[in-house]
This record gives sequence, structure tokens and C-alpha cells, in this order.
Amino acid sequence: MLEVRNVTRVFGNRIAVDRISFTVDRPQFVGIIGKSGAGKSTFLRMMNRLTAASAGEILFEGRNILSLTGAAARAWQSQCAMIFQQFNLVPRMDVASNVMHGKLNSRSTFATMFNLWSREDILQALDILDRLGIAEQAPKRAEALSGGQQQRVAIARALMQDPRIILADEPIASLDPMNAQLVMDTLKKINTEDGRMVIANLHTLDTARRYCDRVIGLRDGRMVFDGPASDLTTEAAREIYGADESFNESATSTEIPVTPMPAVRRPRPAAIAASLL
Repeated sequence: MLEVRNVTRVFGNRIAVDRISFTVDRPQFVGIIGKSGAGKSTFLRMMNRLTAASAGEILFEGRNILSLTGAAARAWQSQCAMIFQQFNLVPRMDVASNVMHGKLNSRSTFATMFNLWSREDILQALDILDRLGIAEQAPKRAEALSGGQQQRVAIARALMQDPRIILADEPIASLDPMNAQLVMDTLKKINTEDGRMVIANLHTLDTARRYCDRVIGLRDGRMVFDGPASDLTTEAAREIYGADESFNESATSTEIPVTPMPAVRRPRPAAIAASLL
């Protein structure tokens, strides 16, 4: 399904990603961990074609996506959606329109310039927002939402693309523990219920252990760990983070609640759609 072969990225005299290779044969939830500067974000940006690779191949279902150009490269970016730490929403635009911007690659320039959306697009966006528990926020400006809500809007925008793979670059780094749980639970459901591959850069060991089927550890651009989350021992963490015998695992952990989130009654999407159509 996905095969990464000796992928490398060099910036000047610095090797940011050094000959990474691994294979994912089914839609797993893959976590990539490592301290800041380990090459995690650079690798995801190469997968999404936001950063060019210096060497290597990334094959998805046998096709080298690093060799794609023009329309083919843009089509790949639609299939490989990216979620960023800082959300990358348009702050003064309403939530529904932000979500529908996930379809920009398939729309005409005219429709994009005048923010014209079909009834089908609006209802699809509302259905996705409802699934993520924030349909009632659809008419509001994105800037009016909390950080956790904005990140779920960013996930909804990614789902609007109907991608095969979702890449999440530190999706909970700027969130409090409760919102971090909401976002990670959402990504896990997308992985298990939709059968979409999720690859997420994470800082915390407990989050990787709790949500990931597989964990890849990077240190100074090199892959030093690859295995199931259950194998992510303190010893393995020491190797990934380059810590000495004074390594304290709590420095790479965070408190994420383990209790189920309470159900919340929400307005029906049809009622919200009436105000947007």
C-alpha cells in the first residue's frame, strides 16, 4: 500500500531526513515520534509534496508520488490530506466555508473566487461537521472557536477531500488535555471506521501508546525505532530521544483523560443548512 524507500532531505549542510525506509501494508494508525528537529515534520511535508525530497521514493499502491508533477501532483495532495498544528483555517471565514475549501482542487477558479458552493457541497460539509460534533458551529467565524474546535474543523476540511491518507503534523501540540483527547479520538475513529490510513507526528509517548497501531521513532533524521506501540518501552524511548540515564519519561508524556466524553445534544444539520443555503 505505502512503501517509503531511502527518503532523504538535505538543507545545505544539514541532513534533516536520512534514508528513511518502511512499508505499511494496510490502513494503520502510524505515529511518528522524536524530539524537535528529528525530521518528523519534514518527512510529512515530503509525503504531501509541500517539500521536495533530495533522494528516495515514496510509493503509494506502486506509484512513486515524488515523481508526480502538475495536475498529477495536485491530485495526490487531494488524496493525501494534511492537518497542521496551527489549524491553517481562514480566521474570518465561516466554519462551513473553511470545510468546503477542502474541495478547492476540484473546483473552477470562478467558483473559488466568488465563494460559490452547491447545495450538495454544503450538506456534505454539515454532515462531516455533525459527525465530528461541531455542526452547530457551521455559521460562525473560525476565529470564534476554541483551539480544539478549530482543529476538528481542520479535520473536517481534510475529510471533505475524501483522502486515502491523512497526515497530522503535531495535531494536539497546542491543545489542553481534554481537547487533545477529542482530536485524537476523532482521528482514531476515522482510521478504524473509514479505513483511512492516518500518519501523525506526536511528541508524547503515552499518546502514541494509546492510539497508534505502529510507532516510528526518529532521531537526528534517522529511523531508530519501528514497531507496535506495545514495544515502545522506556529503553526504546531513551534511544529515540537520545537521553542519558537521567531520562524522565514524564518529560515526554501528557495527561490525556481516559474516561469517555459525555454525549451532547446538537442541532440537526438540516436546521443549520437552512440558514446557509
